[in-house]
Amino acid sequence: MIDILKESLWKHFAASIDMLKNAIIWWPEEYWDTKRKFFYMAYHTLVFLDYYLTIPPESFSSPLPYILTEPDNIPQDAIDDVVPDRIYTKDELLDYLQFTREKCRQVIRSLTEENSNQPWIDHSKEMDLSLASSSSLNYSVLNILFYNMKHVQHHAAQLNLLLRQETGKAPDYASLAEDPL
Repeated sequence: MIDILKESLWKHFAASIDMLKNAIIWWPEEYWDTKRKFFYMAYHTLVFLDYYLTIPPESFSSPLPYILTEPDNIPQDAIDDVVPDRIYTKDELLDYLQFTREKCRQVIRSLTEENSNQPWIDHSKEMDLSLASSSSLNYSVLNILFYNMKHVQHHAAQLNLLLRQETGKAPDYASLAEDPL
């Protein structure tokens, strides 16, 4: 049963990541430095995708660094206080996305009935990572994977809305990932 669950979880989670990837690819280069809400949301989604895939979470370190800033210093288009050190290029975000997609595959591949129920506890207060919601997360590894997938879906949908508003088009829905676990 665990193999069927892992394959299904991968197919849906990877499709969510693919939808995020498609939105980033479709965002026009000429808007990259001028309409930054899209960038900040894509960056936020990738950082937290990576963070929620980190087991244990206190070992998290982003390859695209950020700073934590006080509420009064958050850039106008930023969506939380995890602010990138700079505006990373589209290629840098896509490389990070590919890194996190493979990390997701490895986490799902390594799931067993035993470790899927192990606790995944957000220690953001201790590691100085402030989450958009101030409540801490205390989930099982399997539940944080579902939480993470929903978070990616939520922001991929927002990015597609921004695409439609700015360009009048957006990529198609990805129902399942094409590659196997």
